[in-house]
Parts: sequence; structure tokens; C-alpha cells
Amino acid sequence: MLVLTACRGETPKGGPPVSPPAPSKPTKSLPKIVAFGDSLTAGYGLPPGASYPALLQKKLDADRFYYEVVNAGVSGDTSAGGVRRIDWSLDGDVKIVILELGANDLLRGQSIDAMKKNLGQIIERVKTRGATVLLAGMEAPTNAGDEYRKAVHEAFVSLARDHNVPLIPFFLDRVAGIELLNQRDGIHPNEEGTMIMAETVYQSLRPLLEKQGL
Repeated sequence: MLVLTACRGETPKGGPPVSPPAPSKPTKSLPKIVAFGDSLTAGYGLPPGASYPALLQKKLDADRFYYEVVNAGVSGDTSAGGVRRIDWSLDGDVKIVILELGANDLLRGQSIDAMKKNLGQIIERVKTRGATVLLAGMEAPTNAGDEYRKAVHEAFVSLARDHNVPLIPFFLDRVAGIELLNQRDGIHPNEEGTMIMAETVYQSLRPLLEKQGL
């Protein structure tokens, strides 16, 4: 993050206080935050500019964190698909990758162990390139059974622990299962739900930026 300082405005004789000019956003190429995921990241069913990466960009700009958020979401993608495309998604000065994959694996009944292996490969490839991973946790549907739900939850917790990366406990926190916050399919957040989702991500991302001085 660029740290900008300004002197306090002086008060002209007989006039109102003069505020220092607001710092402008740098025009040079910005470091990147790559939002890497599936339709939840891509913004399926949403108007242009309403995806969570687009909303995240606005939050960063407002708080003067100077990064370019890249939407690398592909609808329908699985963890295996992510392994195949992660390398070319890391082009440029990528500082952070927000890794949101696994939901489609679970919907298709694919192996939790295979999903973990794939996500682990993605994490290690990102770390090899010198970038930080912020892992988005997923939860199984409430009707999936207690044992399966516990296994899914533990999969993301153990991935974060084993690879020493920060974890968003549940990417769809306060959105999943709430009819008014989702599209008609009951899976993809609507505009209101996506705003909550962006805030959930930002709550985990901002301390990471501040702590690491990125």
C-alpha cells in the first residue's frame, strides 16, 4: 500500500480553512489481487460491475489501497480446472490470490480428498510465485448429512492449517440459504447477497494487507 501524507491545511487570514488536496490514485501499473474462482467469483447472473471482485475494487479504492482486482472467475469451474489454469492467471505483479473453488466439486459429488489435493496444488503454485493465498472456505448444504458436512468443513480448515494460509471461514456467510439474498436458482447470490459476500471477503483481506504492508 502506498502511504501518502499531507500537511495540515492552513487558515488564510479572514477566510475559511483550506483543506489539503486529496491524493490522487497512482496512474502507474498497479499490483494485482486475483480473484480466482468459479461462478460465485465470475458474477453469474449479475449485471456488469456487480460481481464481488468489482465491489471489492471499490472498497479498496475508497480506503486507498492501490491494487487492481482481477476477476479470474470461470462459471462451472472445479478445483481440477483451477489447477489447469492457475499458472496463466498469475501473469504480472500478483500479490494476493483469493482462492474460491470447490463448490462445484461438492455439487457434483466429487471426492473431498481429490478436491483438497487440487486446492493444495493451486496454493503451492501461487506461493512459489511469491504471492499470498487467501483461501475461501465452503460449507456443504444442510441436507448433506452431519458426517459429510463435517468432512467438508474440516477439508478447508486443514488446507489452511497445512499450507499456512489465511482462511475466510465461510465464503457465503450470511447469504447461503437466504431466499431474499439469492437468485431464483437458490445457489448464486443476487446483487444484495453479493454486497454481503464482498464485505465478508474484505473483512479478511484488509487485515492481511495491513499486516503484510502490501
